Amino acid sequence: MAYIGNMYGPSFTFLGIPSCDLDKPETYQGAEAIIIGAPIDSGTSHRSGAKFGPQAIRMGDYLPHDGERPHLALRVDGLKDLKVFDAGDLLMPPGDLEASLEVLKAATEKISRAGAIAIVLGGDHSIASADVAGIASHRGAGKISVIHFDAHADTGDLQFGALVGHGTPMRRLIDSGAVRGDRFLQLGLRGYWPDDATLSWMRDQGMRSYEMTEIHHRGLTSVLDESFARLTDGCDGIFLSVDIDVVDPGMAPGTGTPEPGGMTSRELLESVRRICLELPVVGIDVVEVAPPFDTSDITAILANRVVLEALSAIAKRKSGTKYSPIQNLLDR
Repeated sequence: MAYIGNMYGPSFTFLGIPSCDLDKPETYQGAEAIIIGAPIDSGTSHRSGAKFGPQAIRMGDYLPHDGERPHLALRVDGLKDLKVFDAGDLLMPPGDLEASLEVLKAATEKISRAGAIAIVLGGDHSIASADVAGIASHRGAGKISVIHFDAHADTGDLQFGALVGHGTPMRRLIDSGAVRGDRFLQLGLRGYWPDDATLSWMRDQGMRSYEMTEIHHRGLTSVLDESFARLTDGCDGIFLSVDIDVVDPGMAPGTGTPEPGGMTSRELLESVRRICLELPVVGIDVVEVAPPFDTSDITAILANRVVLEALSAIAKRKSGTKYSPIQNLLDR
């Protein structure tokens, strides 16, 4: 886990924050959040390119990379009010997906045991089977809930005959006991998969999955209100997993399996803000950003803002000060 910077391309940290080496605890002493890159896309079933995601997310901003970002609405700076480090990319050879995922699992467990929130930049969504499992290894099996934003359920049993792939991680987590099915929330599903057998399995596990049509008619606020109490019942932490293809490809084209009819970028960012303000988040991943298919870097910029929104809201929660989304900006 020695610090290697970016696995693909020049080395720099997320918006200029300090770097750390996971093999040297003294370099991240007192850390509250640690960013790591998981540059692998061997688990994809369609278009590859997500292995370049971590680098694109780190640089996805038009402002100076000066290690600070004061949030306009929340009146905090998630990069300064929290102690945040960037551990660079993990060395994840593309030819051995399972071995690479074991490296990631060990890394997120180490970060969790250090008392920090692991923020993982993917990479395809197969990484969720490892990053969530690593934190569960520390906090206890069945002790963390998952909020999963995605166009796809990722609950397949097999992908091209393999147990591991970006279409199977959520089933692997539930089957292993790392996460309880009845503490697993999915938002943004749509399209033409999975099949009836997979949906029946999801129902049997007690999962709660919201398709985009239901979200549109009921409202995202109502869906989140309904879910929060359930997620914290019997669990002491929340893992937030964001597949960027939850957003409509008109706003996030740079992804491997785009599906029309998704959320707006605003809906995703507001949801992330609310989740991190109101719930005890212990881990985050942002996945499936594929720069080769991006347009004007808008997908990478959105993913960068997902990370910033999460860190800012976590800092606001830590501050103990109040926030109201309906209060005028200049009255806060």
